[in-house]
Amino acid sequence: MRVCIIGASGKLGRYMIEHALERGHEVVGVCRPKSTGKLADVADRITIVPGRTDDPAVIAKAVAGCDGVLVVLVPFGVKGYSSGTAQAVLDHAEPDARLVFSCGWHITRDGQDRYSWRLRLTLPIVTVLARFFRFVDIDDQVEACRRIFASDRRWTVVRGSDLEEGPSEGLPVWSQHVGDPVLESNRTRRTDFALFMVEALTDDTLVGEAPAIVSRMSESALAHSGAR
Repeated sequence: MRVCIIGASGKLGRYMIEHALERGHEVVGVCRPKSTGKLADVADRITIVPGRTDDPAVIAKAVAGCDGVLVVLVPFGVKGYSSGTAQAVLDHAEPDARLVFSCGWHITRDGQDRYSWRLRLTLPIVTVLARFFRFVDIDDQVEACRRIFASDRRWTVVRGSDLEEGPSEGLPVWSQHVGDPVLESNRTRRTDFALFMVEALTDDTLVGEAPAIVSRMSESALAHSGAR
């Protein structure tokens, strides 16, 4: 499988490269020009396309001929970076390509997610402050996912819990809605988030789903899903 990883130089992107190469996939990585040096150790094993991920011309070049596209939806800046990235992928990916996007638990597809009081309290404050200081635009990630959900593409939006470093604990478990007791531990190893993204490329049961994931070795997963 030929796989394009958009946001390849970041922590999550690096793990996705690792998992994709281990599975024998041909990898194309997209990252901002100033970040290409972060991929020096894999430059001889992947194709690197430098450029902004919200640039339609860059994305069109990178996704050409790709069977799958893995996208890190980063709410970078306040000029529509996430929504621009998502739209470029939706517009230019191959017609039958599997599209897998990453985001946080705050994204909801159908309004049936049940959030903790802490998240309900802090998210609006963080959103306003981040936009005021022109650092990130969380609302733009919401808009990006709205466009994905409305499309007729073969998409999956993976919603991650709090991420931590450490050895793999295996493929995370998931639920359709935040608030499910299986997700209560609210932690996932970053490498396993990337693993879930890569595995989703070949899992047709996830087409059109927005799974919220948690480590399969977390207390809540062990208690409520029987994961081992």
